[in-house]
Amino acid sequence: MASFHRFSVVGNLTRFKAIRSMQSHACCLQFSTSTSARSSHDYLHESILPTMHFQAGLPRLPIPKLDKSCQRYLASQEVMLDADAFEHTKKVVEAFEKNEGQSLNSDLIANDKQNKHTSYVSDRWFHIYLADRVPVVLNYNPFMCYKNDERPEYNDQLIRATNLTVAALKFMKTLRANKLDPEVFHLNPAKTDTPGFKKIARWIPSSLAAYYAILNKAFPLDMSQYFRLFNSTRVPQLGKDVLKTEPSGKHLLVVRNGHLYTFDVLDRDGNIVPPAEIQAHLQYILKDNTPPPEHPLGYLTTENRDIWASLRTQLVNTSARNTEVLDKIDTAVYCLCLDETAPEEAEDMNRNMLYGDGANRWFDKSFQLIICKNGLTACNFEHSWGDGVAVLRFFNETFKYTTETPSISPSSAPASIDSSQCVSRIQLDLDPQVKEGIKTARQKYMDYTGSLNVETKQSFSFGKDFLKSNKVSPDSVMQLAFQMGFYKLTGKVAGTYESCSTAAFRHGRTETIRSATKETKMCSQAFMEGSGVTDAEKRSLMQMCSDKHNQITKEAAMGQGWDRHLLALRFLAQDKELTPDIFTDPAYAAICHIIISTSTLSSPAVMAGGFAPVVPNGFGVGYGILDNEHGVNITSYPASYNVKDYVECVMGSLNQIHDVLQATSNSN
Repeated sequence: MASFHRFSVVGNLTRFKAIRSMQSHACCLQFSTSTSARSSHDYLHESILPTMHFQAGLPRLPIPKLDKSCQRYLASQEVMLDADAFEHTKKVVEAFEKNEGQSLNSDLIANDKQNKHTSYVSDRWFHIYLADRVPVVLNYNPFMCYKNDERPEYNDQLIRATNLTVAALKFMKTLRANKLDPEVFHLNPAKTDTPGFKKIARWIPSSLAAYYAILNKAFPLDMSQYFRLFNSTRVPQLGKDVLKTEPSGKHLLVVRNGHLYTFDVLDRDGNIVPPAEIQAHLQYILKDNTPPPEHPLGYLTTENRDIWASLRTQLVNTSARNTEVLDKIDTAVYCLCLDETAPEEAEDMNRNMLYGDGANRWFDKSFQLIICKNGLTACNFEHSWGDGVAVLRFFNETFKYTTETPSISPSSAPASIDSSQCVSRIQLDLDPQVKEGIKTARQKYMDYTGSLNVETKQSFSFGKDFLKSNKVSPDSVMQLAFQMGFYKLTGKVAGTYESCSTAAFRHGRTETIRSATKETKMCSQAFMEGSGVTDAEKRSLMQMCSDKHNQITKEAAMGQGWDRHLLALRFLAQDKELTPDIFTDPAYAAICHIIISTSTLSSPAVMAGGFAPVVPNGFGVGYGILDNEHGVNITSYPASYNVKDYVECVMGSLNQIHDVLQATSNSN
């Protein structure tokens, strides 16, 4: 499985490249500018600028020059191959650049010019996700865990569930009313994140507004994925799934103890129902003592996509009620999972939020909010519809609302209402084939989730403040440690992936930072015991690693990596039934077999997060570095190297880096 099937977040690391890109079909997001019959209390805020004001003028994702992509590809390959293998690959790449690559690249450019509404990677990206037949759980869905409210009483499961539900609805209403602040990365927020700047930008036509912002060093980000946040589901179909979004849905899907419930959270005019009513309905569900179902439907969403598609068809063919119920699930605003678990340890939290009890999940929904008995809360989201920016924005806004201006307090009383008349417990007609399918799905789920290894480490010995004071990039140091750790463990360099946003471009997605470089390999070798390399020389090598990492990060953020370009050319070749040697070269398969898949995000609302490896013998590396601390959250399968050994090697490498920086800083 290719590395681009991943998103994760651990800790808070401020950097623009970690902001994930947005997805296509912005035109599907129908905003209303009318406020009639709508209460301003239903909004999180009312932006001076319309939400999609910058979208039409976003720059287009550039297609790199073919010779540059070939050069960058060879630079990445040189680190992994011996001299003979590299010489072979070099000849293959040079032949491709002179021959098939020229015509394929010309066709790619021509197709791009005919589709100026989108990017050259967008449609292919959707296809990669939706056509893959593996289960979404572990293979695609990541999680982000909210920090706890600093007021313990607000972490009560019912209180937090109610406040987060209201916050989610307010976010949805603000977005759809075109009143959510546009997503903008400000290089100089004191100048551009101001009412004055926004008032001027508001009067500039949408087709030009983005250029005005960019001239002022404010970079609007693509928001075309946002409409998929709510009332959306990935629907299984044979061969390739589809994304279904129905904004008219007014109900919430709640899962507890293996049962599915729905109730309306918007009234017939589209206004949010009173928080006390939502609280009452959730309390009713939490008090429901109905025994767990013998055949929990949630396990169906953990299956191979073709198997799930066949079972869903069987459900639809069984009864008209099943069709109505499945549509009710698909069109729900989102899925709220109320768990009976109360994780206290890091590993338990990771397992509960990454997969948890399959009976108490519906992994196909655009996102699930999982709230445990102790109030620990996470967002587990389906990945095909987006790359994470929309989810992170939702995450940040809902955390801020619930911790600063919550709708209810611990002293709030639920509404005096008969919730039994408002809450529906979903039941489907299950024939023997579907029952057997659920039983099989459950067993397979237990087997493959039980094989996942999780290891988490945190250190308060240093953070980004120390690294910046030594003039090295914090992210480059973390990436260097992953390379050093693997080299210590195996004596090899592995295919490595770090995701970088191209959200500054219209329908940009992500580009890969190939963080295993010639510089990191030299540095890894220098830190090996008995290398004879002095601290001063190691310090110099670390600086080279930092400089190189900054360079390839900037290139990737500008759409100038090689992964997406070659991917698009490979798909074009397949369409034309061509098989260029560059794509059949074993070196291409090897470098795309990502052993070390890494990712991180910055957010004051995030406690932790993670994802599973993208290949059976790989590592899923979530990481974070704050002012005075750093940490990793790493997963693996039995076919991989020992995850505990790898984590120890990584953390040991970070200590070595610190000691060298400390020693050379003191000597200066």
